[in-house]
Amino acid sequence: MVSTFIKQHNLPEEFKLAVNEYYIPLADQIFNRFTQNKEAYFVGINGCQGSGKSTLTDFIASYLTTQYQLNVVVMSLDDFYFSSEKRRTLAQGIHPLLATRGVPGTHDVVELNHVLTQLKEKKTGFSIQKFNKATDNPYPEKQWPTIEKTADIIIVEGWCWGVEPQTVEQLKAPINELECQYDKTGQWRDYVNQQLKIAYKPLYKKMDFWLALQAPSFDCVYKWRLEQEQKLKDRNIGLVNSKIMSPAEILNFTQYFQRLSVQGCKTFSQSADAIFYLDYDRKITKMSITESV
Repeated sequence: MVSTFIKQHNLPEEFKLAVNEYYIPLADQIFNRFTQNKEAYFVGINGCQGSGKSTLTDFIASYLTTQYQLNVVVMSLDDFYFSSEKRRTLAQGIHPLLATRGVPGTHDVVELNHVLTQLKEKKTGFSIQKFNKATDNPYPEKQWPTIEKTADIIIVEGWCWGVEPQTVEQLKAPINELECQYDKTGQWRDYVNQQLKIAYKPLYKKMDFWLALQAPSFDCVYKWRLEQEQKLKDRNIGLVNSKIMSPAEILNFTQYFQRLSVQGCKTFSQSADAIFYLDYDRKITKMSITESV
């Protein structure tokens, strides 16, 4: 199973070391907790851009499916981004920076909550939105995955998923050039923070288990995000009207994420059930898991 996964995802052979030392123990821990729960079990995964959330969630899903014959549903917060048209409306009515996807307030959390509720109630026959970053819009509905079987374990991953809102004092000073230049009054970051508090935080309670991918600092995010965009570009060669970003655009884009990424690095590990500590090459240096009771 591991060899097949490595081949399918074009991963180096050394990935097996991380699998045996970290991924499988984590997946087994999730399975053990699921068996004690007797209901649909929800796992939340947090990590900054490019930290490896998607690869990890795909592996856990594959492992639990083959090893324990469970039905695992993997969801990304990224798939619930509003369309570019909806974000333009937000930009015109609230703040221009909301035209760019990423921060809290640019996701359809009402739909996310609806999906989570249906999965909790073990419903089937509904579809889950899928977002195409190459076009900066959701895929057509006919391409959305449909839930055919009741879910045993649901994994939800996202860069700001599980991050706590900031205090009024923390919001006062701009954190980077983007905020200095385009959010001088703090209106954008205040709106984002309010959305996090009002719309996102209540959904955190639906998660039964939290994992944090702990980056060494925000400095590595640009490098990791650049690698992500290159892979996206490779998968979409010849795409007309592509929204794939250049290195300069990536540098600007990551500034939208900086405030809450730093907030997550500082606070999320204090409440997570498991933590993978990463180095600058995204390799796991150590793991911390709270044993189930």
